[in-house]
Amino acid sequence: MAGIATELGCHAKTVRWWLHRLNGLGCEGLEDRPVSGRLRRITEADRSRVVALVRQAPSGRLTRGEDGELAADDDAGAPEWTLGALAEAARWAGIGVGRSQVRRILLAEGVRWRRTRSWVRSKDRDFEGKGLGSSASTPSRPTARRSSAPMNSAG
Repeated sequence: MAGIATELGCHAKTVRWWLHRLNGLGCEGLEDRPVSGRLRRITEADRSRVVALVRQAPSGRLTRGEDGELAADDDAGAPEWTLGALAEAARWAGIGVGRSQVRRILLAEGVRWRRTRSWVRSKDRDFEGKGLGSSASTPSRPTARRSSAPMNSAG
């Protein structure tokens, strides 16, 4: 058994388990048994296609043309990827998934589907920053000062 295990690249216990199953059930013992739980509704290839959607620009994203004007390929399309927009794009591609399933797929693959927003800067020339922080009328919170003297417990 150790020689078979080495040739197959598995443990000797695994070989022993399969041989017992073969001896008990014959050739039918080598077939896969039904598994518990719900079967996957989409294939691994479809899961990969959902992940690939995130790397594409959404059809509603504005891009600057040769004339300098901003325009989208599809005015009705989503300008940024959201779970709903990704699920809709997947359905258009023939993959029947919902928002929650798209979320689970992307989380399992460690994929970000949203861009990080910067509220400080903008490429727009007419953009005005948020300005200074809180107004002067907003009182700041007092901070507790620590004393370097030891606390007197007799007191």
